[in-house]
Amino acid sequence: MARWRFTKGLHDIGKGCHAYLQPDGGWGWSNAGLIVDGEENLLVDTLFDLRLTREMLDAMRDAVPAARSIRTLVNTHSNGDHTFGNQLVRGAEIITTRATAEEMLERPPEHLAALIRDRDQLGDGAQFLYEMMGQYFHWDDVVYTAPTRTFEERMEIKVGDKEVQLVKAGPAHTRGDLLVYLPKERIVFTGDLLFVGGHPVIWAGPITNWIKACDTILAWDVDVVVPGHGPITDKTGVAHFKGYLDYINVEARKCYDAGLDYYEAAQQISLDPYADWIDSERIILNVAALYREYGMVERPGIMTLWADMHRFHQAGLCSCHRRAAFGPLKAG
Repeated sequence: MARWRFTKGLHDIGKGCHAYLQPDGGWGWSNAGLIVDGEENLLVDTLFDLRLTREMLDAMRDAVPAARSIRTLVNTHSNGDHTFGNQLVRGAEIITTRATAEEMLERPPEHLAALIRDRDQLGDGAQFLYEMMGQYFHWDDVVYTAPTRTFEERMEIKVGDKEVQLVKAGPAHTRGDLLVYLPKERIVFTGDLLFVGGHPVIWAGPITNWIKACDTILAWDVDVVVPGHGPITDKTGVAHFKGYLDYINVEARKCYDAGLDYYEAAQQISLDPYADWIDSERIILNVAALYREYGMVERPGIMTLWADMHRFHQAGLCSCHRRAAFGPLKAG
């Protein structure tokens, strides 16, 4: 939406709601949100490391007096770029789905830090992980900080007089994805159930659940949609993203039925309709996930998939990651 520029920093989206954006929205450059009413507040997600999370919290405190002490934090899903800053929100109630809490425990920050530290011994997959994320984010000082409250399917909370609905929509991107919906304000924070301008990642699936999550958003009366990555959008952006999910599901199934392996399928599927989207090497992860749904017996490990993405990237088969095109990230 042209109303909000895709610039780094805090954006007032009206009605006591704010979005914190991080261009270019690629690997690890996630968004967050802030909801306030009177002295009450709710933070939607933290960022990928402590430096970035401190910078975000400082910006929120400077611009919004009610954010000086965060009362409630909602983690939309388990990935570190939405949870690794949790330790800086001391004293807050941290809410998420039960599935997300379990997945967070399985993937502590020290595991990711070790992959980066030992990358020379771990091969191309770990090297590519470093190139995409490890050189930009730092996890050695991150301490796993667990949620303090979980729910199963749906939870309603109040921020002052604002009604906030937490709606589980996973498994999709991850096992426990949730949406943060403010019906009166007509705003939704989607976490990584929505990527704008970049290819998503199917870590969990099934893709049909993800398509259903898009339908849920499209059925709501919403004007403003804050994605987990990329610029603020509206229902048009959600519909376009849903079209991507439908498209790769159809194309991957054709390749599976034709007997291609997942890497050959990723090479075969034309991404021309999404040529301006970044991080197209993720088609490797997505096709592998779809193949598992279709019945693929092979279960390639995560480092194998990262190595395959590196091979795809090196072969010039993907749209270039465009972080450099944005120049230094500046607040705006």
